[in-house]
Amino acid sequence: MTAWTAHVTVATVVEKDGKFLFVEEHTEGVTHTVFNQPAGHVECGETLIQAAIRETMEETGYNVEIESLLGIYTYTPPMFSDRTYYRFCFLARDVEHYPDAKLDTDIVGAVWMTVDELIESARARSPLVTKAVKDALSGQKYPLSLVYEHQNSPLISNLDA
Repeated sequence: MTAWTAHVTVATVVEKDGKFLFVEEHTEGVTHTVFNQPAGHVECGETLIQAAIRETMEETGYNVEIESLLGIYTYTPPMFSDRTYYRFCFLARDVEHYPDAKLDTDIVGAVWMTVDELIESARARSPLVTKAVKDALSGQKYPLSLVYEHQNSPLISNLDA
């Protein structure tokens, strides 16, 4: 029996002119590509916000500014009951696009779509992808001050300053 594992992840919801930034990607256990928000695991020494900015750049070539917390979501994929994803999802705005940025190897590319186009594709990576966009469209958002990250790591700036 495989041990259960918690996965701490981040995702960004970026909207511009009625469309949302998604990544088309290959993922474990699926034969076709799927759409996801720019998202990924928090690495050692990172804050949640630093991870969200880094993942968005690595997967889309967009530098973003995190504006607010959209929500905290959990998901245990049916095909992988040995893991649960704890997803901290942020609202962000794009600051600058680097079209020649080298993207992560499992990423096909960045795509701007409406929520209807995402639903019609039937290729959302998980139910959290659609849920996050619908939450953003409903106006849901929380101040970043809701997230307090006390770290002793020299890699993380003092958030109390």
